Amino acid sequence: MDMCEITCVDEEKVTRVQNKLAEENPLDVAKFFKVLSDPTRVKIAYALAFEDELCVCDVANIVGSTTATASHHLRNLRELGLAKSRKEGKLVFYSLDDDHVRKLIEVAFAHQKEVAKVE
Repeated sequence: MDMCEITCVDEEKVTRVQNKLAEENPLDVAKFFKVLSDPTRVKIAYALAFEDELCVCDVANIVGSTTATASHHLRNLRELGLAKSRKEGKLVFYSLDDDHVRKLIEVAFAHQKEVAKVE
């Protein structure tokens, strides 16, 4: 039921998509989603989508972790371009890298709410 019973390839569509994929970098996109495969990092990303900026201590309290653990997760988000940081005195503040990341997080949560209603 989940696969075609006959083989029928639309060469034009296949070529068009293959050419487009050759211009892009699916590996980088996969890394982006992989970093969000951890529930704690998703919570952090959501918190940063909800609040424009949070310090590491705030993030740790929101997700119920130590500051060291929160810092580790935030560093992962920053290294993959999802978040950015700035230091102010002895505090380090994080925010999402840009509006694209915020929209992805918001869309993911909105989609999950829709899926939950169907189930």
